[in-house]
Amino acid sequence: MHVKQVLQQVLGTTQHMQFNDVDVDPLKIRAIMINEVVPSDPFQDFYGQADAEYLHTTISLFRKAGLPVETMQDILQMGIYITNAVKVPKSAYSIEKSSIEESLPYLEQEIAMFPHVTVIMLMGDVAKKAFNMIAKKPVVPSTPTYKLRNSEFYYGSIRVIPSYIMTGKNILIEKSKFAMAAEDIATMARCIG
Repeated sequence: MHVKQVLQQVLGTTQHMQFNDVDVDPLKIRAIMINEVVPSDPFQDFYGQADAEYLHTTISLFRKAGLPVETMQDILQMGIYITNAVKVPKSAYSIEKSSIEESLPYLEQEIAMFPHVTVIMLMGDVAKKAFNMIAKKPVVPSTPTYKLRNSEFYYGSIRVIPSYIMTGKNILIEKSKFAMAAEDIATMARCIG
């Protein structure tokens, strides 16, 4: 299944939104990681070029979690699909609520494409907010992430793991958040076996 094509067929084409341009076997995906927002340059996204900025930090986190990955394909083969909650690049420091709301139908459709998901990771506050809006209830409280890390949350039978944003240069600088995000990824990997 080609993610971008399915989203455009089901929900229509929009010129300003960015979708994952990747083929995925939906039956093999067991976990979804939801990052906050697409980068301004689509080639720097998870499924962009081989040395994409988003992919660089992601691979570093997976390796810190003890998962020997080299490429996005390695992550997909583990049964893990990564996406962004907001499909429009941010134009200011913070992300507007309207950008989250505009992207929600696409994120909801994207999640629905994978029937065997048992874990969803919410990488950052925007991902938590978007997921709670899709769920139409607070699955994960809007409490600081460090206070939530040792709690278990479920959306039906799906384990929901709140964590820290996984992209950008700050995650590589903030060693404690980097370590905690890597621990959360290791937890996700254990959950999907």
